Amino acid sequence: MISNMKKWLLSLGPGIITAALVFGPSKMTITSKLGADYGYSLLWIVVVAIFFMTIFTIMGARIGVAADQSLLSVIRNKWGNAAAIAIGLGIFFVTTSFQAGNSIGVGIAVGEATGTSHVLWVVVFNLVGICLLFFRAFYKVLEKLMIFLVALMLFAFVTTLFFAKPSIAGMAGGLVPKLPDGSIGLVIAFFASCFSIVGAFYQSYLVQERIKINPEIKEKKSHSITGIVILGLMSAIVMICAAAVLNTKGIKVNNASDMARALEPLFGSAASTFFLVGLFGASFSSLVGNATVGGALLGDAFGKGSQLNSKAVKIFIAMVMVFGAIIAIKFGKLPLELIVFAQSVTIFLVPFIGIAMYAISNDPKIMGKHVNTLSTKIFGALGLLILIFLALSNVKELFFK
Repeated sequence: MISNMKKWLLSLGPGIITAALVFGPSKMTITSKLGADYGYSLLWIVVVAIFFMTIFTIMGARIGVAADQSLLSVIRNKWGNAAAIAIGLGIFFVTTSFQAGNSIGVGIAVGEATGTSHVLWVVVFNLVGICLLFFRAFYKVLEKLMIFLVALMLFAFVTTLFFAKPSIAGMAGGLVPKLPDGSIGLVIAFFASCFSIVGAFYQSYLVQERIKINPEIKEKKSHSITGIVILGLMSAIVMICAAAVLNTKGIKVNNASDMARALEPLFGSAASTFFLVGLFGASFSSLVGNATVGGALLGDAFGKGSQLNSKAVKIFIAMVMVFGAIIAIKFGKLPLELIVFAQSVTIFLVPFIGIAMYAISNDPKIMGKHVNTLSTKIFGALGLLILIFLALSNVKELFFK
């Protein structure tokens, strides 16, 4: 028998994993940049993005419970093999493009803290990530690792917030919607990373993995919501710290480690160290989680299955890690502009993935009693409209400015 506390922690696994893989170093850099450039004024976008992320994450979880096969298999049956391959390949390329940032984030976090080369740590932690694949119960290892790393991040960022001493009035004012001049590019990039349709899509796979291992734990809405609320909390804390520390001093951000360097002269080495611990947690959790998504969905797209203990899936996961490490070592510290561009480009793909999820979760033949409620249909449709609007805005930003 599983104790009630352990059962509760295990039930949070899929939501925690989704939060951990979404909250990576690229997201930390963009969120720090938003706080550094615009103060508290864009805090409201965290609330909006998390609200819609919650809607689609719950949708993904219910698909995982209702469907007797994987989500890409459902898409293959509904719209044909080409649609499943296109989505699987698209997600693989998106995750691979972000993997370099995750590798660099790990390298910078440990390198800055120890005064050593970040290249060494890029190699070391990618090898550690690949070694994790050799555990027979890879999902259980992944779940425990992510719960630990998220707890580590929360501790590090809450401690950093204590050092930063933010303005309560500024935070309250930031919850009133406004869009400062010149912020649209960063806002699009933030939505692309925080309102992560890819993460919500993969939630269905995580729920199915967890059901296979612990079928006695019944899936509830609160299980997915908890992880996404934690994602929002971490995003808000990083933005608030950047607003309190960087914006007031006029310090600009080019990568996530700039925040740590800014904290040290103001509050001492302890504050800098805590932020670097948080950066490490965000980077390593995304390095493993992001590669898992890309590898599992590529395997499923080509009919190799998506089970995390499958040899083919493990090879695909390792491929994402290796490609990311090579790019990270070759190009070194990725500039903020490249991170923003990569995040923004994903906004072209995610409306199609979101529409597929929405259509399936509205299909009573597939979903049965788990079909979308009226409120989910309304807010889900609104979320899709926002994604389409952001995609069109991104076209203007990238090609017509």
